Amino acid sequence: MKFSTFHLFHRFDGQSFRDVYDYHLRLIELAEELGFHGVRLAEHHFRDYGVAPNLFTMLAHAAARTSRIRLGTGIVVLPLHNPIHVAEEAAQVDVLSGGRLDLGIGRGYQSFEFEGFGIDLAEARDRFNESLEVILGLWTGETFQHDGKFYRTGTEVSLVPAPLQRPHPPIHVAAVSPETVTMYAERGLPILADPAATFRKVVQAAETWRTTAARSGHTGDADLVVARSVYVAPTLERAREDQARFEAMFDRSRIFNEKSAPIDPKTGKAAQGFEYYQDRYLKGGSVSTDFRWEQLEIIGDPERVIGQIRLLRDAGFTDLLCDFGSTRPVPLEDMESVMRFFAAEVMPAF
Repeated sequence: MKFSTFHLFHRFDGQSFRDVYDYHLRLIELAEELGFHGVRLAEHHFRDYGVAPNLFTMLAHAAARTSRIRLGTGIVVLPLHNPIHVAEEAAQVDVLSGGRLDLGIGRGYQSFEFEGFGIDLAEARDRFNESLEVILGLWTGETFQHDGKFYRTGTEVSLVPAPLQRPHPPIHVAAVSPETVTMYAERGLPILADPAATFRKVVQAAETWRTTAARSGHTGDADLVVARSVYVAPTLERAREDQARFEAMFDRSRIFNEKSAPIDPKTGKAAQGFEYYQDRYLKGGSVSTDFRWEQLEIIGDPERVIGQIRLLRDAGFTDLLCDFGSTRPVPLEDMESVMRFFAAEVMPAF
């Protein structure tokens, strides 16, 4: 099992944008110092939920401040971008970083962001699939030409620069719904599983992916990534107490609301292709501490946390994307302590 850290770049009250960036860049440096495999950054737009709209700019900066750690996106929302730009910018980061880029991609889900770009959320899957074809075409061919429903090159083009990794940087597709997992498993594209899905659902997703990929002839090793909220404390009692304290610090309404929901503004219901997520964000994200303790979060003392991670490893995941508290206003020194304790007490077991 590999371990990576997740960075939402959530901006809390009283923070400047530079405060947010400095905080996470320090944690990225620390992750490398502690032996983490990689980091992944989240893209968001138009609100403080996440203030890193261009992940390649941030990763290029992180590349200059690190030397070993993998630099990943988690995720680039492809329908909000011209895929030619994505292919170019990602390739440039791969070259600058010495071949350390991991490209996590997805179709997105936040209706507020799609409306801001004037893009119909119901088109998200089709736009995503076409964007992926353009990126792969540019990365794997000497020349490439495309004339599709949403994107076109106009003429044959060559990608400059080409990515350093061959045939291209690793790609992971954000997925947990059964149809999405199956769709990309048939193509051999590894998944990045949703942190808001239960252990049961992500285990099913991994099993479905590996079974479908093998049936489709993709028999090589594939790194499947699973994202989880992670917290380890010296004792179970301390972890329980801290969980309650963290929940009191977390204003769920800032994240789980109509802006976050995949809602078609014309109908007020789930947009086409997002029926699997119906009500997840409109319910306000209210879940009990017991539910989160048993079914959602990797949390507890080192023994319990190691056991939970082994469950995911045995299901077929090979990279745990750790969210150590992206939605909590944790002081930098405290967050550093959380990461150091995890690296010392949990990572050596793997």
